[in-house]
Amino acid sequence: MCGTCGCADSQSHSHEHVSLEQNVLAKNDAIARDNRAWLRKRDAIALNLMSSPGSGKTTLLERTLTTLARVRPAAVIEGDQATSLDAERLRRTGAPAVQVNTGAGCHLDAALVRSALSRLDPPNGAVVFVENVGNLVCPAMFDLGEQRKVVVISVTEGTDKPLKYPYMFAAADLVVINKIDLLPYVDFDVELCAKNARSVNPDLVLLTLSATTGEGLPAWYDWIAAQ
Repeated sequence: MCGTCGCADSQSHSHEHVSLEQNVLAKNDAIARDNRAWLRKRDAIALNLMSSPGSGKTTLLERTLTTLARVRPAAVIEGDQATSLDAERLRRTGAPAVQVNTGAGCHLDAALVRSALSRLDPPNGAVVFVENVGNLVCPAMFDLGEQRKVVVISVTEGTDKPLKYPYMFAAADLVVINKIDLLPYVDFDVELCAKNARSVNPDLVLLTLSATTGEGLPAWYDWIAAQ
């Protein structure tokens, strides 16, 4: 007896679960392709920012939006399980931001992003930053229609994060190691973390910076411009 749903055949249940997951992902991927085409028509790009809670990605976005506004339009899709606190915080930079609350959901999906893009209506040539729900597991599985996936980790976490969450780092185009201003006070080895990340994904680009002090931010801005 399968303890999950009460069916008599646990193997049958497993096959049904895999089939359902495949169907969900296939539907999501189709919507993601539409999102990507929609952005392409506007000469716009979307960057999907993923991290654990507390990595500093909202602070990074604050600094980025303030600087980027001088050279090209930018907008934000803000994903959280609850509240609109981060969207309100980012709107104070002058950039438009749409809040998406997922409730019990642990990630954004392509359908949520499609709805948010319609509400956001970014101008031609915009960079759309998608701040995903804080989680290093589920967001890795869902294509949102973004051009690049960015994983933000902080030196207050651990050098073994890429090994513990390999699917996230395997999916990433860029890893940002944030809060380097705290390196004198924490036990974090930047070179070892980079080695661990590249053991999962040899093609990764890695940047180190402090969103608080501004150290390393020019390289982050250059990377965005290159996309």
